[in-house]
Amino acid sequence: MQLIDTTIHFVKEKLQNAEGGHDWFHIERVYKNALLIAKDEECNLEIVKLGALLHDIADSKFHDGDETIGPKIATTFLESQNVDKNTINHVIAIIENISFKGGNFDKKFTSKELDIVQDADRLDALGAIGIARTFNYGGFKNNTIYDPNISPKLDMNKEQYKNNNAPSLNHFYEKLLLLKDKMNTETGKKIAKERHVFMEKFLSQFYAEWEGKK
Repeated sequence: MQLIDTTIHFVKEKLQNAEGGHDWFHIERVYKNALLIAKDEECNLEIVKLGALLHDIADSKFHDGDETIGPKIATTFLESQNVDKNTINHVIAIIENISFKGGNFDKKFTSKELDIVQDADRLDALGAIGIARTFNYGGFKNNTIYDPNISPKLDMNKEQYKNNNAPSLNHFYEKLLLLKDKMNTETGKKIAKERHVFMEKFLSQFYAEWEGKK
């Protein structure tokens, strides 16, 4: 499909210098996750594909917290491709409502397509990939790996979550381990459960090594 091919080319070009956990390969993994989940759901597949491809076109973490840049870039691109207004509005709503934001964010929009893309994005924050992304981003921000004296913060609001520079390991408790119970689809829940167990095993090994027990 020409629109999807053009979108892939656009996103690859736009994210060629992005941080390793939010680059084209992140988008590609989310795209593949979304297609897998969509097989078992009644949905508009074109909107799922566009939502997955454009969901992180300008992550606010890398734009001084500005959450309007991504939707603006996506809107301009989709309009340039003569995409119909209803599709554009739906894709933009997915971009605006997909983020975790500390887990205390009420979605202002709901759709099966958003459920699918959100699950696909959250799966990429879990398991082996989620672990790799966590420490990659922590290194990018020059955060410590772990500090036993700094406890995870579990009740952060959106602003506190965005400005949080805690040790990377805290991110497991502040987000990653919470995602299993926030999945929307049956496929998403199943895969998340498996990846969750993997992360728990990693943490067990990590603490054992930290204490010199293994």
